[in-house]
Amino acid sequence: MDAILDLVRESQRLVVFTGAGVSTLSGLPDFRGEDGIYRQIDGSRVFDIGVFHQDPAFFYAHGADLVYGLDGCEPSLVHRECARLEAAGKLLGVVTQNIDMLHQRAGSEAVVELHGSPATHTCVGCGRVQGYAWAQERVRTGDLPRCPTCREVLKPDITFFGEMLPPGALEQAAAWAAEADVLLVLGSTLLVQPAASIPMITARSGGELVIVNRDPTPLDHLAVARHGDLATLFERIATEI
Repeated sequence: MDAILDLVRESQRLVVFTGAGVSTLSGLPDFRGEDGIYRQIDGSRVFDIGVFHQDPAFFYAHGADLVYGLDGCEPSLVHRECARLEAAGKLLGVVTQNIDMLHQRAGSEAVVELHGSPATHTCVGCGRVQGYAWAQERVRTGDLPRCPTCREVLKPDITFFGEMLPPGALEQAAAWAAEADVLLVLGSTLLVQPAASIPMITARSGGELVIVNRDPTPLDHLAVARHGDLATLFERIATEI
């Protein structure tokens, strides 16, 4: 942990890469852990774009709690510290795999959401865009969020299996990773591609890769430092950096 603190302290171009493990500190379940979401739902169907187009009600029935039940969750210490480091001019930006919008709620502005965001919803028929609160209100009453213009169903602008990543997201993430002198991987298994390729860019560009995750990852051999406890590490970052 001391080695990681030294790296963060001395970094001039810090980049943070976050996965579901960061949001578990806010009370959200992760995806692939022992009590993860994918042990409760069939994520390969709930988040499959083909299934959505065939039966959007399936997604809104099984994915509603995950996407629309965020009101009771607050940004964790990790989210807040990322925002503080950015405001202090130390952090280039946050690259996140998460779709919970907690980085923005904590105050982060330089955020790349690799898997999109439910902040906006787009009609599959006419392309009309509506906001998160509008869709959440309808989903919570058991209705499908139907377009006020054409009555087709709206889809949250998160990346489903079978869809491309948001335009420009991977490119911006790769640019930050190439520029970073230190990249902190926080709470990610680094199993989902192409997102998991981002930390490799830092290692190949001469930057230092640090991985903080409960379980081993496929890129541990590239890391100059590794730790398993996010909460303990960020308690020290909050008081010492």
